[in-house]
Amino acid sequence: MLYLRNLTYHPTASPTPILKSINLEFAPQQLGLIIGPSGSGKSTLLEILAGLAESTSGEVYWRNQNLTPAHLQQLAGLVFQFPERHFCCGSILEELRLGHPELGSERVRNALQEVGLDALSLQTPPHSLSGGQQRRLALAVQLIRQPHLLLLDEPTAGLDWSMRQNLVKLLEKLKQHWTLLVVTHDAGDLLSIADCCWTLNHGELQSVEPDKISISQQLSAVSS
Repeated sequence: MLYLRNLTYHPTASPTPILKSINLEFAPQQLGLIIGPSGSGKSTLLEILAGLAESTSGEVYWRNQNLTPAHLQQLAGLVFQFPERHFCCGSILEELRLGHPELGSERVRNALQEVGLDALSLQTPPHSLSGGQQRRLALAVQLIRQPHLLLLDEPTAGLDWSMRQNLVKLLEKLKQHWTLLVVTHDAGDLLSIADCCWTLNHGELQSVEPDKISISQQLSAVSS
C-alpha cells in the first residue's frame, strides 16, 4: 500500500505551494488516475514519488516503511511525457540496458514480452519504431528494473485513436502484475481501466468517483 501523508512542495521561488498537503492511499496491483490541468502539480507529484525531487514536508510510505528519495528511486519507475524524446541509444537492446549493462537476456526478453515487443529484433533502432511501439519500449525500459510502482505522465499524449486504444489495453494487462499511477489532463479512454481516481487542482488533491469524472469529460467535450 502506498500512503502519502500531508505532502507539500513549496520551492522558495514560488509565492504559493505547488502541492498542498497531499493525502493519498493506493493499493497494489491497481491503476490510479490523477486528473488535472496543466500547472496543477501532476508532474511534480510524480517526480517526488520517483525520488527525483524532494518534498518540502510530509511523508511517503510503502508497506508501512517511511521512504526517502533514495528509497523511492529504487521503488518507482517513471515514464515521462513523450518518453521517445529521451531515447539516446542505437538499438532496443542498448536502450533497455542503459545504466544496467549487467542485465541478462532473460530480463530483457521478459520486459519485451510484457509490452508485446518480443517479436522485434533487439538491434532495431528505437527511433524507427511507430509511436505506439516507442511508448511500449519506454514502459519496458522501466519494467526491466522491476519497480514496485510504475508512474506514467500523460501516457496517451500525441497518439492517434488506434494507438491510444492499444496502449490502454496494455496498461490494463500490466496492472495485473504491477501498481500503476497515471497522471493526465484528459481522462479519456483511461477511465475504463482506472480502479480509483483523484483530481488535482491548484495543488489540492481530491478523491472522486470515476463515473463522475466521465460525466464531466463528456460535458466538456460537448461544450467544446
